[in-house]
Amino acid sequence: QVQLVESGGGWVQPGDSLRLSCAVSGRSLDYYAIGWFRQAPGKEREGVACRSNSDGNTYYADFVRGRFTISRDNTKPTMYLQLNSLKPEDTAIYYCTAQRGLLCDSPETWGQGTQVIVSS
Repeated sequence: QVQLVESGGGWVQPGDSLRLSCAVSGRSLDYYAIGWFRQAPGKEREGVACRSNSDGNTYYADFVRGRFTISRDNTKPTMYLQLNSLKPEDTAIYYCTAQRGLLCDSPETWGQGTQVIVSS
């Protein structure tokens, strides 16, 4: 079974950037779609981005397209989510997920989450 450990969250000001990391162990990344979800206080969890590692396709929620980028480290089993031009409404716990196949709509594994706070 794959295991996921997120890191890189923190407190930043509006307009700043962060890079979240998701260390993957237990299985090869090649067979998984890795996603990032987030949950803000009092709100439902929502999908942010997804990368299908079998074909390299990426998908983004409309509210982050152009600001966030999901990528894979080719030298180690780690996925990243680059967060640019952060807004207060991006404040949430961000979770890395893994799902066998091409999509991220029904994750099989979740990380523990990393907190992102955007505030002046």
